[in-house]
Amino acid sequence: MLTELRITNFAVIERLSLEIDSGFTVLTGETGTGKSLLIDAVALLVGGRVSSEQVRFGEDEAQLEAVFEIPSAHPILPRLRAQGILGPNDSQLIIRRTIARSGRNRVFLNGVLSPAHTLEEFAGTLIDIHGQHDQQSLLSSAAQLEVLDAFGRLHDLRNRYRSSHQEWSKSRQKRAELAAANDQRMQQHDLLNFQQQELDQAACRLGEEEGLQAERQRLASSHRLAELVSEAQAQLQADGQGVLAKLALVERALGELAQLDPEMRGTTGLVSESRVLLKEVADGLRGYVEGLEADPSRLTAIEDRIAVIQRMKKKYGGTIEAVLATQSRVKEELERLSRAGSELDQYDRLIHEQQQVVAKLAHQLSEKRTEAAKSFTRLVGRDLEALRMGPVKFLVRIESVESGEEYGPDGVDRAEFLLSTNSGEPLKPMARVASGGELSRVMLALKSVLADVDQVPVLIFDEIDTGVGGAVAATIGKRLRALGQYHQVLCITHLPQVASQAEHHFCVEKSEVKGRTVAKVRVLVGTSRESEIARMLGGERVTQKTRATAAELIAGAEE
Repeated sequence: MLTELRITNFAVIERLSLEIDSGFTVLTGETGTGKSLLIDAVALLVGGRVSSEQVRFGEDEAQLEAVFEIPSAHPILPRLRAQGILGPNDSQLIIRRTIARSGRNRVFLNGVLSPAHTLEEFAGTLIDIHGQHDQQSLLSSAAQLEVLDAFGRLHDLRNRYRSSHQEWSKSRQKRAELAAANDQRMQQHDLLNFQQQELDQAACRLGEEEGLQAERQRLASSHRLAELVSEAQAQLQADGQGVLAKLALVERALGELAQLDPEMRGTTGLVSESRVLLKEVADGLRGYVEGLEADPSRLTAIEDRIAVIQRMKKKYGGTIEAVLATQSRVKEELERLSRAGSELDQYDRLIHEQQQVVAKLAHQLSEKRTEAAKSFTRLVGRDLEALRMGPVKFLVRIESVESGEEYGPDGVDRAEFLLSTNSGEPLKPMARVASGGELSRVMLALKSVLADVDQVPVLIFDEIDTGVGGAVAATIGKRLRALGQYHQVLCITHLPQVASQAEHHFCVEKSEVKGRTVAKVRVLVGTSRESEIARMLGGERVTQKTRATAAELIAGAEE
């Protein structure tokens, strides 16, 4: 609910503060007094486009401020709390907008500087303005479908559909991403296959190259190794001159020495051990030389193998560890490609199952919308007839397109409100056949039918009664008063039949202060209200008769 409106230096309004009650409130006053300025100010607070020309002449800045008490069930409340604009237990939202002549305009939500687009996002859900040029939201197919769903109380079914549609869309997106990734991998499939064959054939192993290098060294030096072994064997075992022969002589001499002097037995033992060790060396050299053969074919094989290993190292990272890591990665990539087909098949089955659910819910939603459209058409038509719009015909047309690619986030239906305001004329979209005043009355009929389900708390009607009078005006007034039981309704009117139905009455007046025109708002109650309605009935000259008629109108409304 809009509880307070404060305006400073806006056009001819110097300073104004209004406290607004719930129910039905009218604003009256003579033509040109500035009634529409109040609506213009509210429109700017819900995201309207500002102009520096709206700043009062001689001032640098205009300031507009509105105080809202948000209903506990309104969907915007948790969003405002989540963004820290409202506290956990707060429900009052203060919107302030400054319009600077310099062009530096600012928006504040509960004192927090905010982007201008947040006005439309937040405040737009709190106020509906319906006037001669404020009907665009009523004319869009999306808004009309929303109205129909609200009337049919289809939000639970629609939310279930949206949830299923979202899961289906996510699966399709994931499937597309997987297919694109697989397509990219498939472009490398031949390269990966070649790399796997090459690496598998090379069969590199850790430590292999070092062993081959050592073996190559031995094979390449086999002739020199044989020479060195022969030389060592000759020194050890030459007849009578070798180390072993000489040690045998030493051992024999020390043996006799030990017999003569037992203390030398240890020395004799050392010589014996040395001769045994050298004998083992000689035997080892004999075995080594027997196995030492020049093998050109083996040397060639080793050279070729080392060349393969070095080529793999150069191609795949510089080390055997890097080669083996590449081999493992290539294997995993190929295995992933082999699994990709089955993953796509799984997604295809899941998508098919999800689409069946989406299709079922979409069909249910279409059936319910068709039923709601019939009831809505009948009720709105009845209200339009009561508003005496002439030979008017109203129809809600539902068009459904059920195919896999046409499932949208709100189903497969498109709603369109059709209207005919003249006998013999075909039904056409409202935007093409209705004037601003007619659209305002159509909106009044729609809001009346939707009174108990519409969540917008504040409704503003700007001269909805243009071009009507008498019984039609009285009916409009009664409809607005009845609508005030569900919403806070504000209406600018020139008709006493409408004004008399109001629960609260403001009169907008112009006066001259220090040579400047100033618009002010006066609260009307009792005799002052009777006088204003009498003026609306009889013009500038108020008679006892018109005053009595005004009192009768007010009393009739209160009854």
